[in-house]
Amino acid sequence: MSERVRKQPGRCERALSEAYDTALLDLDGVVYAGGSVIEHAVASLTTARDGGMHLAYVTNNASRTPDTVAGQLTGFGLPTAPTDVITSAQAVARLIAGQVPEGAKVLAVGGEGLRVALRERGLVPVDSADDDPAAVVQGFDPKLNWERLAEAAYAVQRGVPWFASNTDLTIPKERGIAPGNGALVEVVRTATGGTPQVAGKPETPMHRETVLRTGARRPLVIGDRLDTDIEGAYNGGVDSLLVLTGVTTAAELLAAPPQHRPTYVDADLRGLLGPQPEVSEETDGFGCGGWTASVRDGALALDGDGASLDGLRALCAAAWTAAGDGTCDADAGKALARLGL
Repeated sequence: MSERVRKQPGRCERALSEAYDTALLDLDGVVYAGGSVIEHAVASLTTARDGGMHLAYVTNNASRTPDTVAGQLTGFGLPTAPTDVITSAQAVARLIAGQVPEGAKVLAVGGEGLRVALRERGLVPVDSADDDPAAVVQGFDPKLNWERLAEAAYAVQRGVPWFASNTDLTIPKERGIAPGNGALVEVVRTATGGTPQVAGKPETPMHRETVLRTGARRPLVIGDRLDTDIEGAYNGGVDSLLVLTGVTTAAELLAAPPQHRPTYVDADLRGLLGPQPEVSEETDGFGCGGWTASVRDGALALDGDGASLDGLRALCAAAWTAAGDGTCDADAGKALARLGL
């Protein structure tokens, strides 16, 4: 179980792929960015799987069906069954089904993945607020237009219960960082003043859906986002690995509050294949990778030179210790400029 207030990245004497039975992998920013696979992802995951680790792919992107996602992963060289893909669409469909009658109409503002998940729960997707829906749900759809958002707003204004698959404000794509479902949810929130029930990471309905579908007993959450993947692991009481291949910067990692601090930190998915090192603790600071980071009068102080993951881990230990139960207010930008990360 994860520590509630983590003061430094954890260590693991065995390879993570041996210490945990199931990898709960985010997709965007971890395995791929848009349509391009991330370097080292396929080789690392293949090695972990061949060593006995179960790979499950857990995504907040509700636009596509598990079959479609599994097909893409298989095309990348990662043979994947649809049952190994868990989406926020599935989590929100279960959440809605627990609150409306069987066979109820649901105004679905999202892609095919959302509609398929609703039908699996015996619910009927509809397209208009005038179809007398029992609920309205938003999920990501890259082709979503103003008319669909307006239908959601009309339904919410009429008092129809409102759900969202997730509220990620951004999504990594090949050309950069693009608006995510959370940005679209904010459009409806602005128009209505309402607040949706959210199922996806970091909320507990997504963790519940994942455990029910995978049967994981000792899972490791792997993600690139502090406010979804890592906070979701924290909420679920399980360990996590942050990889720096997506949206999280080293500066954001240093400033992370307790619920956003991962158990482990690594550059990419190769971190699954080896042990995680212990952060060296000295008398008045943490030294590693050519750096000494210490807390002096409640502030983060750096001495040394070089750029390495070990240096970043040492900085995390110093920053998180300085912050205690809050967010570190150290000048992380200048520190990281010197570190080269």
